[in-house]
Amino acid sequence: MTYKEARVYLDHVSKYGSVLGLDTIRELLHELGDPQQDLKFIHIAGTNGKGSVLAYISSVLSEAGYRTGRYVSPTVISYLERIQIDGASISEEAFARLTDKAQQAIARMEAAGKPSPTVFEVETAIAFLYFKETYCDYVVLECGMGGEGDATNIIPAPLCAVFASISLDHLGILGNSVEEIARTKAGIIKPGCQVISAPQPEEAALALKETARQKGCPFHQVDDMCIRQIREGWKGQTIDYREQKGLYLPLPGGHQAINAAVALETLDSLRKQGLTIPEGAIQEGFKKVQWFGRFTCLMESPWFFIDGAHNPAAARCLAGTVHRCFPGKRLILIMGVFRDKEYEEIAKIMAPLAKSVHTVTLPDEVRSLSADVLADTMRRFCGKEVPVTASPGIMEAVASALNEADGQDAILAFGSLSYLGRIKDAVSKICETKTP
Repeated sequence: MTYKEARVYLDHVSKYGSVLGLDTIRELLHELGDPQQDLKFIHIAGTNGKGSVLAYISSVLSEAGYRTGRYVSPTVISYLERIQIDGASISEEAFARLTDKAQQAIARMEAAGKPSPTVFEVETAIAFLYFKETYCDYVVLECGMGGEGDATNIIPAPLCAVFASISLDHLGILGNSVEEIARTKAGIIKPGCQVISAPQPEEAALALKETARQKGCPFHQVDDMCIRQIREGWKGQTIDYREQKGLYLPLPGGHQAINAAVALETLDSLRKQGLTIPEGAIQEGFKKVQWFGRFTCLMESPWFFIDGAHNPAAARCLAGTVHRCFPGKRLILIMGVFRDKEYEEIAKIMAPLAKSVHTVTLPDEVRSLSADVLADTMRRFCGKEVPVTASPGIMEAVASALNEADGQDAILAFGSLSYLGRIKDAVSKICETKTP
């Protein structure tokens, strides 16, 4: 099987959609020899910030000399980014070979009359096979959606069950309140693990604490009163947290300071469990973190930022970062979101920042909110003085924003992570054509 054939096969598998539950992934992994049983995990759940927490933890572990796997979704630039070791993506050859192995296992399942796995379950199985065959010391694992019924939760008890910020998202699937969603996500807590959490809404914190108590797991929550932001700019920030002084983070925003504190508490827990993590590895690991789509600057004249703020909580964090980094400045906005998101609330939060707005339909047109509907929504909150345009495509939106901007303007493309790679490509192509 070639890499292209592997991708075609997984596109075919994707017809099964998304199904929560562990029965099918359990059968698939059993057919593949249960590779997850031979790995050690740090498991991360949450609504916003779990990818950043993963980036901090895995970067430090790699810097400390551990062979560290990371599994993330969704990806922004390359499909293969979802499976990495020490920051390097799985090769096309390895991915194709392991996809072929998974396909044979699925054929045996189907011949026995068992349900077919979803594409996320297949990708998760491929990741576990890869991490086992490459002898990873530790795997930092991001939940796809939820916790209890997420395919990643098939793993044995992790060293740490880690929770980034929890808020309303995937309503009706994970729950209809913050408390219900937190209880679903708390399903990754298993007897024998340490539990680390970001500061949470009271109802979410109570749900996590109660589950940890029931499973007999120590619970540690970040004390945001101990976070001291020393300086911040669009290129990053420096913080103190407890005994950790002068820690540089290449990602700006108060929410990133909290994500860093969650990672620091997790690393402290891992130290107490026997891992050797020198102070220098923490400083260097954080300094080297790269996490595309988290207030990432693509160019500086004009400024052009991208951010995957796709729900109200993330939009509030993004608005706060803009206010601190560009006080008083109104931005040229490019916006694209899925229609199952709380797009009206996102629009309400971001509209006061707008000098103008360009809306787009996302590449996944089945899930995307149309550019026209999004433009109508933004007009309700922006008022008549702010022009709002529904763009025919992503390239057109980027071109229009760049033509409109002068050297002092800032452009911000935000919303679904799924289109930020297309934004980056569009910026690169337009800049290339303008270069003499």
